[in-house]
Amino acid sequence: MENCKMVQSNPIGSTFQLAVAVSFFFSLFAAPVFAGASQTRNNAFGQPPADVEILYFYEAGCPSCGQIEDFLAERIEQNYPVVISRYEIHSPENANLLTRLAEACDAEEIRKEGTPAIFVADKGFQGSSSKTMDEIERAVRSAVGSQKPSPLNHVSENGNETANIKDRLTLPAVIGASAVDAVNPCAFGVLALLLGSMLVISKTAKRKNVIQAGLAFTAATFICYLLMGFGLFYAIRIAGLQRYIYFAVSILAILIGLWNTKDYFWYGVGANIEVPQSWRPHLKRITSGVTSVPSAFIIGCLVSVFLLPCTSGPYIVIIGMLSDTATRVQAVCLLVLYNFIFVIPFVIITLGVGFGLTTPARIEQWRQLRLKRLHLITGIFMIGLGAAMMTYLLLKKGFLV
Repeated sequence: MENCKMVQSNPIGSTFQLAVAVSFFFSLFAAPVFAGASQTRNNAFGQPPADVEILYFYEAGCPSCGQIEDFLAERIEQNYPVVISRYEIHSPENANLLTRLAEACDAEEIRKEGTPAIFVADKGFQGSSSKTMDEIERAVRSAVGSQKPSPLNHVSENGNETANIKDRLTLPAVIGASAVDAVNPCAFGVLALLLGSMLVISKTAKRKNVIQAGLAFTAATFICYLLMGFGLFYAIRIAGLQRYIYFAVSILAILIGLWNTKDYFWYGVGANIEVPQSWRPHLKRITSGVTSVPSAFIIGCLVSVFLLPCTSGPYIVIIGMLSDTATRVQAVCLLVLYNFIFVIPFVIITLGVGFGLTTPARIEQWRQLRLKRLHLITGIFMIGLGAAMMTYLLLKKGFLV
C-alpha cells in the first residue's frame, strides 16, 4: 500500500482545463460568425466596415421623394453602413446620369416614371411604396454582406461609350431637327397665306392688332404642337415600346431624309413632302378668316392639323428618340425647346409684316427661290440623324432584346 499512492484530482485545475478546451472549440465555430458580422458593424478595434454607396435621385417638392427621404434617413442610414449620394433631377448632368444608370440596370420603370429613383449595386428601384422600400432594404442588406461595388462602377463598366454617344446626340438632334422643321417649305407656304390675310386686315386695323393676331396664331401653333408632343411621348412610355420606337424612328429619319433629297434633285416627280395641292384652297379659306386675335388663335389650332403631314416627320423622330433616351423632366424641357425654335420664324415674319419691313409676296418669293435648297438641307440633316441613331443602336449590345 505504501507503493500505491492515491492521486487526488485537483478540481480547480480540471475546471481550468475544461474551460480552455471549450473555449478552443467554441472559437473554431464562432470565428466565421464574428468575421461575417464584422462586415456589418464596427469590430473590437473600432475599425468601420466598408460603406455601401446608394444613389438617390429626387425632384424638389415631390411628395413621393419626401417619403423616400424619410425612409432612407430612418431605416437605412441608422441601421446600415451606407453613404447616400443625392442628385436633384433638374440638373442636366444628374438627369443624364439617371438615364445611364437606368439603362445599365435595365430599370424600365425608372425610364418611364423618373423620380424617386434609388440605385443599390446593380439594381434600380422607382417609387415610394412599402413594397419598394422593403426591396431597397433587402438590396442594401445584400450589398453590405457581399461588399458589392457602387452603382457608378456598374455604369462605367457597361455603357460609357454608348451613353456618351447618346448624350452628345440628344441636344444637337433636338436643336437641328427643330431648325430644319422651322424652315420647312410647307410651313413657310402656310405663313405666306396667313400673312396675306393679315396684310388685308392691316388696311383697316391698326398695326398693333396685326402683330397681336400673328402672335396669337404663333401661340396656338406652339401650344398645339407641344401638347401633341407630350401626348405621343407619354403614349409610347405607357405602352412600354420605347426601345422599338427608337429603332423605328431611326429608320423613319433616313427615309424622310431620302425623300427630301429626292425633292431637291427631282422636284415634282412623285409626291413631295409638302401640303398637298388639293388642301391649299382650304388653307387659304381658313386663314382668310383671321379678323381678330381670338380668331387667329382658333385658326392657328386648325392650321396645326394641316401642317402635320409635312412638318411632323422630324418632330416624330425626336419624340421617338426622347421616349427612350430622356427622363420625363428632360423630355418636357427638350420638347419645349423644340417648339420654341419651331415658331421663331412665325414671330420674326409677324413682326416684319407688322412693322412694314416685308410683305407676304416677298416671303413667298423667297420661299420659291430656295424651295429645293431647303429640301436638301432637311434631307442631309435627317439622313445624318438617322445614321447616328442607328450607330447608337449597333454599339449598344442587346438594345432590342
